[in-house]
Amino acid sequence: MFKTRLLSGIVLVIIALGLITAGGDILLAASLLISYIGMYELYRILGIEKAPPGVSGYLAAGVYYAGLRFPFLPDPMVFVLGFLMLVMAVYVFTYPKYRAEQILAAFFGVFYVAVMLSFIYRTRELPAGAYLVWLIFLCSWGCDTCAYCVGVKFGKHKMSPRLSPKKSVEGAVGGVLGAALLAGLYGTIFREAMGVTPQQIFFLAGICAAGALVSMVGDLAASAVKRNYDIKDYGTLIPGHGGILDRFDSVIFTAPLVYFLAVNVISP
Repeated sequence: MFKTRLLSGIVLVIIALGLITAGGDILLAASLLISYIGMYELYRILGIEKAPPGVSGYLAAGVYYAGLRFPFLPDPMVFVLGFLMLVMAVYVFTYPKYRAEQILAAFFGVFYVAVMLSFIYRTRELPAGAYLVWLIFLCSWGCDTCAYCVGVKFGKHKMSPRLSPKKSVEGAVGGVLGAALLAGLYGTIFREAMGVTPQQIFFLAGICAAGALVSMVGDLAASAVKRNYDIKDYGTLIPGHGGILDRFDSVIFTAPLVYFLAVNVISP
């Protein structure tokens, strides 16, 4: 299992490197595809992956991503309210075929998966975004790796016994510190290319520390959903890891945070 997980992880890093380096429309299309797969995994839990509520979610995600490429929405609330009206119309005109929680899941899935993952693309499009975007993965996957190593060696106090019995407080602290150190090292190596000052390198470390904390919430949130529906993984697409949501559960939370902090701290 470890070998399979390791090989899959290496392949994921290579794919991510290629897509993020390419950026632009290639990354936008890839982000939409990944979002569709993640939404499908989430919708499948509630049995709407091929039903009208799920289809309305896929349609809304497509419109949202099209709006990123061709800005045609005057206000983000137009999208939110338009989609809400659409999914409620589906609920009304198919009643009583679908339950309220299925309709809520269709609405929730678009924002939880598609919108939040889109911040990978949006971060890549920032000035120096080719470098800043990697902070998303440093404070999610980097935190996960550091937390695992520290937790295995020193972990004694359970962080969330009911959601994730193997996670420890010591591992969490190690993950946050590890992510901050990785960001500091990364910022030092690429300081000139990113156009940041030595002071801003500390800001980068702070961004990754905050992102690491948020990534744990994202990881545990995904675990909570799985516990509620008594499933081990969201899918089997990635050998040794599970589905898209199993691998991107922390990235979903860190991407928006890194984007907004980078906009206000690094690229004001």
